[in-house]
Amino acid sequence: MADLDRPLAEGLGDALERVAAMHPDCDLDDPGTPSATVAILRHKQGVLEHLVLADSPIVFNGPEDYTVISDLRVDDVLPDLRAEVESHQTHTPGHRDALQRLVLAQRQVRNTSEGYWVAAANPDAAQHALTGITPLREIQSAAVMSDGVSRLVTEYGAATWSDVFATLQTEGPHKLIEAVREVEATDPTGLRWPRYKSGDDATVAYCQW
Repeated sequence: MADLDRPLAEGLGDALERVAAMHPDCDLDDPGTPSATVAILRHKQGVLEHLVLADSPIVFNGPEDYTVISDLRVDDVLPDLRAEVESHQTHTPGHRDALQRLVLAQRQVRNTSEGYWVAAANPDAAQHALTGITPLREIQSAAVMSDGVSRLVTEYGAATWSDVFATLQTEGPHKLIEAVREVEATDPTGLRWPRYKSGDDATVAYCQW
């Protein structure tokens, strides 16, 4: 993807294919093959190109408002099983059993037209990513993050995007992740905010022009 003439989806597809080729002894057709969300932001000749695959969002800070780009197709899959998971407090037997049922069912529809798309062994998944272009002149700054960070706004309602960008600008990504963990520590069993686990992987990159 350092080649600016190559589309982001094409570059991601090549990357997935190359990683899969590094594991010839693995059964990469197994539904449990490791997978990941992807969020890419690339600066090219006065524009910002983006690619989002699954629920790791990119957030743009424009002159008047914030624009969130996220792929939430997974939220439309197996809603009954998702509701069952969220009906239990985390770290309880009922939660573990319901989560296992959901994960097994999700694997059967992952990277299929009936389900949702993530980065795994099949390079075709890259063609189902959300992509687009935004003029750089319309953007003051941007944040590329995992949903383990964005949930501070989208799930917990403990901050606004304005708060998030103020923290990133003045204190950096580390402080923002600390804020997420502090909020999660007030609800370790998911009673207030039902969720799959107490806290998810939290990664953020901040870009400013």
